[in-house]
Amino acid sequence: MNQKPMSEDKRSDPADKRSNPVDKMVRAHIWVKGRVQGVGFRAHVEYCARQIGGLTGWVRNVGYNTVEAIAEGERLNVERLIEDMKRGPRSAVVDESKVEWEEPTGEFMQFGVRRSM
Repeated sequence: MNQKPMSEDKRSDPADKRSNPVDKMVRAHIWVKGRVQGVGFRAHVEYCARQIGGLTGWVRNVGYNTVEAIAEGERLNVERLIEDMKRGPRSAVVDESKVEWEEPTGEFMQFGVRRSM
């Protein structure tokens, strides 16, 4: 019996139900770790979110080597931002990433940088 290894992105996702359309609004809570501070990472994420369009939420530094973000929007757009965050800007090195899918709240008006924790 072949089993696929479980990755960080394996989750119980309400949007995975077959009856839901691809463009359903979703919310992802994303963390990336590595050399992600002092390299323009938050500005890169904000720029990517605005280029993709239709995304709301925020990005901020957490601790020494972690950037955290929450993004809401259509599933394909959120997934595109997640991939952009896993790559980061040229001078960044992303060693780990984690994504938790949550119910969207619609609480944000735009995507922006938040104050570091």
